[in-house]
Amino acid sequence: MTPAATPVPSPTAPGVREPGPVGLPRLLVGLDDGATDLAAHTRRFGPVSTSRVNALGAEVERAGLSGRGGASFPTATKLASVARSGGGVVIINATEGEPAACKDHLLTTRAPHLVLDGAVLAAAIVGSAEVYVCVGREDREALRVLGQAIAERPAHEPSVVLLAAPHRYVSGEATALTRWVGGGDAKPVWGVRPDERGVRRRSTLVQNAETVAHLALVARFGADWFRSIGTGREPGSALVTVAGDVERPGVSEVAFGTPLARILDQAGLVGQPQALLFGGYGGSWVGAADAAALCYSNKDLRRVGASVGAGLVAVLGADRCGLAETARLARWMADENAGQCGPCQFGLPAVADALDRVAWGGSSRADLARLHRWLVEIDGRGGCAHPDLTVRMIASALRTFAVDVERHLTTGPCEHVRRHPLLPVPDLRGEPWR
Repeated sequence: MTPAATPVPSPTAPGVREPGPVGLPRLLVGLDDGATDLAAHTRRFGPVSTSRVNALGAEVERAGLSGRGGASFPTATKLASVARSGGGVVIINATEGEPAACKDHLLTTRAPHLVLDGAVLAAAIVGSAEVYVCVGREDREALRVLGQAIAERPAHEPSVVLLAAPHRYVSGEATALTRWVGGGDAKPVWGVRPDERGVRRRSTLVQNAETVAHLALVARFGADWFRSIGTGREPGSALVTVAGDVERPGVSEVAFGTPLARILDQAGLVGQPQALLFGGYGGSWVGAADAAALCYSNKDLRRVGASVGAGLVAVLGADRCGLAETARLARWMADENAGQCGPCQFGLPAVADALDRVAWGGSSRADLARLHRWLVEIDGRGGCAHPDLTVRMIASALRTFAVDVERHLTTGPCEHVRRHPLLPVPDLRGEPWR
């Protein structure tokens, strides 16, 4: 699903910006040749300089770049916060804990130097000489390619340390990652902002790999170029993993504001789906009819209770059981809890048990009423966002598949309940947190 490449003009004198790629792709330009070395990267994008970091911070703010890891937080705000501390730590998060997503894997294996450019630039802006790039330890290809790319970097740059992070869902959460880099378990920390107190109590910038790749392009081509696609509120492009019942699952680069129907057509939509899961396993289910006229942006998705999140759009075909699929995801999310608070350790397994009965049979209306009550009681009471995301995903499923809930309660599980799972649910039980 990677679009055809658009040539980038050769750079001129240092400090003079040439026009960047026209239209799309941007991040994925020129990757069809498979070359990942520094020379090929420089031919594609031109050189990048860290000599004007004060101006670059302002340029990032003017560009309106926001985080691509899930929260869509303004990048310039994070940079400024860590810069005020006078020399913090930079962590690039490429752990990609969403099992069905692969956008960060694509970037780190096909455009590693773009990610490293962004990491070095971010470090220069905040005044850091300590840079870590964290990849899930199961992604051996990304670790290999990034390791080779780091060895090619110029000697005058800050040294970049590549780390293989625990393969757990919440390990990629910002406070969990800072805790782990500092020597602890990769579990979230209550009430702490990494930009205020992160690795070894130092101010820490945690940015997603895609975010810093965009930063590297802003440094080359400027804010006006970055804002030339997308929307006024959400400028630029984003990588989207389209998964599920499509002919061509994979990663696309799209401008914010692109009609969702166009994204699905490019992925080879098969028939009329019944629902879409936006944002990831902690995202929201939306009925296909409600999503039909939407564009891909947080502004549009909020209208139906969803968000871009981790950049995943999963398509549920008409011949599947949305309740069974949600029950699988809920069980996996419950198993992936950090075990640090009651809502995670006890609430999520109880909710998963109740949803199993709704999906597979044996549930009553009293059980369903308890399930709804538990979802409300858990929301907002956890030590991190994990229980909130999980119960909101389940609540969205109960709304979206309300007709199926009624049918399952009255006549038993539907004929599609035993189909092969739509989305992967890897068995990570027993995986270490360090």
